[in-house]
Amino acid sequence: MAMQNTQKQKTVAKPVSFKGIGTHSGVPVTMTLYPAEANFGIWFQRIDLADQPMVQAHWSKSVPIPFCTQIRQDSVFVNTIEHLLAALAALEIDNLLIKIDGPEVPIMDGSAAPFISAIEKEGIKEEMHTKKLIRVLKPVRVEENGRSAELFPSSHLKIDFSLDFKGRDGLKTQNYSFQGSAAEFLKDVASARTFGFFDDAEKLWAAGFAKGSSLENAVVIKDGKPLNNEGFRYEDECVRHKVLDALGDLYLAGAPLRARYHGINAGHELNAKLLQELFADQEAWCFEESYPLESTVFSYITLKPVHLSS
Repeated sequence: MAMQNTQKQKTVAKPVSFKGIGTHSGVPVTMTLYPAEANFGIWFQRIDLADQPMVQAHWSKSVPIPFCTQIRQDSVFVNTIEHLLAALAALEIDNLLIKIDGPEVPIMDGSAAPFISAIEKEGIKEEMHTKKLIRVLKPVRVEENGRSAELFPSSHLKIDFSLDFKGRDGLKTQNYSFQGSAAEFLKDVASARTFGFFDDAEKLWAAGFAKGSSLENAVVIKDGKPLNNEGFRYEDECVRHKVLDALGDLYLAGAPLRARYHGINAGHELNAKLLQELFADQEAWCFEESYPLESTVFSYITLKPVHLSS
């Protein structure tokens, strides 16, 4: 995406802490982002468990489950990481150690905006090593049950999404095309909140989901209108949130993607399968590394296609 033009890796300048509740678990949680050295990647550490085990935010650790993005290493897992990852993608942060005392990232207000605001307040530090990128070389597609997600070659990450409510509650199809600039994300996407239908609440609770959801951290729709006092933040807030989710899910690639993503009613499960499909094909992608030619000019060198280390 246009946000990928910086050549150096980044981390946070100082620790950044968050307190909140898990939207699905309903469990209070504290999470702190710590600076990490170049090439460290993004790792979560479950400090509430014995031996404080770690799991990497990486596609190879992603487990397709409904309603959120999960990473898992053996029995250690962290849920609902997508909004935080979207914020990290927008801020171009490559390396972090994230200490968390529960099984789920706090939902905050249901968007990426609180994460972005807190990180920017504490500052972002540029590191000496160059940033690796991943170029998609040919189309990759996954689909199931009338939903689909695709990646196409592109000069930078773009996200197109079509959300078809199929007439539910009188809602019309929403389409949004995100062109990839950080400014656009911060202004037009970052504040879009997770959403759900009032009529689905009891089913979700019975299935063990949405135990911490409320009007404070989600848009709840009934008869085609939000029950939240503030209403929708954008007229098409739902599809903008799907773009936010896709950005976060795609950041599990392990490096920024140079690709165009197109989703039709896709969710976290399908996005996880899309990355698995991409990296299963050695001819579908390759690394690129940026290096400066002049102070404001960048070029890219294509590296040998190899799998990212897990």
